[in-house]
Amino acid sequence: MMDSLRTAANSLVLKIIFGIIIVSFILTGVSGYLIGGSANYAAKVNDQEISRGQFENAFAGERNRMQQQLGDQFSELAANEGYMKNLRQQTLNRLIDEALLDQYAREIGLSISDDQVKKAIFSTPAFQNNGKFDNTRYNAIVNQMGMTPDQYAQALRNQLTTQQLINAVVGTDFMLKGEADELATLVSQQRVVREATFDVNALAAKQQASDEEVKSYYEQNKNNFTSLEQFRVSYIKLDAAAMQENATDAEIQTYYDQHQDQFTQPQRNRYSVIQTKTEADAKAALDELNKGTDFATVAKEKSTDIISAKNGGDMGWLEEGTTPDELKNAGLKEKGQLSGVIKSSVGFLVVRLDDITPATTKPLADVRDDIAAKVKQEKALDGFYALQQKVSDAASNDNESLAGAEQAAGAKAVTTGWFSHDNLPEELNFKPVADAIFGGGLVGENGTPGSNSDIITVDGDRAFVLRVSDHKPEAIKPLDEVKDQITALVKHNKAVQQAKLDAEKLLAELKAGKGDEALKAAGLSFGEAKTLSRTGQDPISQAAFGLSLPAKDKPSFGIANDMQGNVVVLALDEVKAGTMPEAQKKAMVQGITQNNAQITFEALMSNLRKDAKIKLGDIMTQQ
Repeated sequence: MMDSLRTAANSLVLKIIFGIIIVSFILTGVSGYLIGGSANYAAKVNDQEISRGQFENAFAGERNRMQQQLGDQFSELAANEGYMKNLRQQTLNRLIDEALLDQYAREIGLSISDDQVKKAIFSTPAFQNNGKFDNTRYNAIVNQMGMTPDQYAQALRNQLTTQQLINAVVGTDFMLKGEADELATLVSQQRVVREATFDVNALAAKQQASDEEVKSYYEQNKNNFTSLEQFRVSYIKLDAAAMQENATDAEIQTYYDQHQDQFTQPQRNRYSVIQTKTEADAKAALDELNKGTDFATVAKEKSTDIISAKNGGDMGWLEEGTTPDELKNAGLKEKGQLSGVIKSSVGFLVVRLDDITPATTKPLADVRDDIAAKVKQEKALDGFYALQQKVSDAASNDNESLAGAEQAAGAKAVTTGWFSHDNLPEELNFKPVADAIFGGGLVGENGTPGSNSDIITVDGDRAFVLRVSDHKPEAIKPLDEVKDQITALVKHNKAVQQAKLDAEKLLAELKAGKGDEALKAAGLSFGEAKTLSRTGQDPISQAAFGLSLPAKDKPSFGIANDMQGNVVVLALDEVKAGTMPEAQKKAMVQGITQNNAQITFEALMSNLRKDAKIKLGDIMTQQ
């Protein structure tokens, strides 16, 4: 493994990637990357160290993935210290599991070869262009992941090893044909039932509820009859979109002059390279090229850089900041020009300059509309922030009302109707606004109006200042207000109890062979027969498959509740053997075996964690 890592690291392609990363350090700052430079480790797993840098890279990748998946919502989550701490812990747990799997795979002799890793990389659709592996695309995507090719290859190796383990576990679970047939017959079984229903609502209409019963129910269930906390809010909304002004010609010209770098494409050169271990090999390759042999052919045969060799030595387009010094200093000025043998930190090189794209600056006419939009937006935001400050000062100076803020904003405050936590008005439905309203800081004593809020910014280009104008705390409703509701509940509960007692009595009579008289006395009859399947999720189906099998010409009986809450007496007349199509049976067996395999795999991971010596580094214990 280490030999292959050294070989991969000794690559001009990776050197270029490192150059790109170094440029990104310069452009974005190095503080985040320097965190990984400490000697402190994130964890030790059976003496295998997960470095701090490895952990920080993995966490950054997970953070980027979550940000792409959740968009603006992730910004809110990222502000939650508890959520981010949990995300860091999940990332470390994943790295620990990967280390345990890697160790276990080596222990039982599982391995993924370098050729398998290369094959997986070359066959990944994301790295292909028109169905063929594209080295430039590969480098760009891996760089966007915040990884080096070595790191990506190792992550892929871990993933393939895990899948190999899972496949091995899945292959250990199976079902015999007889077992599968028996299970399919049981699953597809059908039951024929009839129903006699005690209508709870009809029984409730005949019940009585005394004042004492209503009062007793109220006292025992007061917390079920509360009125929600309610608010009325007055607010002023500021919107940058409503403050946009047109950009003048002078402003557009000034922006263009001051931001030339945004409209300039620097010179780019395209190189092909042959990398060798020895100077003699490089000279031999150069001799072949001088004799007219195709560069791509020699690169594929001679180059030790397996990534660029795959593409005939092509390195793709490179800008000044990402071009290795060896290529810069090769003295290549013209298209097609070939270098001599160049000694480098990765061996010996022969380089060809394939193409040159000179630096170009887009004329103002081509970018005028884009600049006008940017200037217009910037002016609007400048005015927006200035107005924010003005309104904030006014709301703070006159904290008894929004009158001063209205004058500063040049707009009247809007007052909402009553609302609770569950139905915040749509125009105020932003988390920072909700937090301000429901946080309690804007409500005065005894429900009186409190203070004006600070400026609350949402989505970067809108802001609110508000005050709670009226407030009603949560309170238990008086008995008189809920008496009718409680009366209905008491009657309904009585009806349910009566229905259950009557059903039990009828069930006993049916089992004793006196069902006809009992049904007649109850004013009931069994309905038409229904055929139910085991897959039914309704309570009647589930109860039917819990009944004992009927005797010949003699149904079995039971009690259930239907979806409406009525009490139902069931008569099970017949049990039918079902059939299952072969495709469905195969899918069922596959699902069962996969589920069993998943349980086995989770048990394996649990045992590996239990037996492992895992020590967390200071980076986690000091969180």
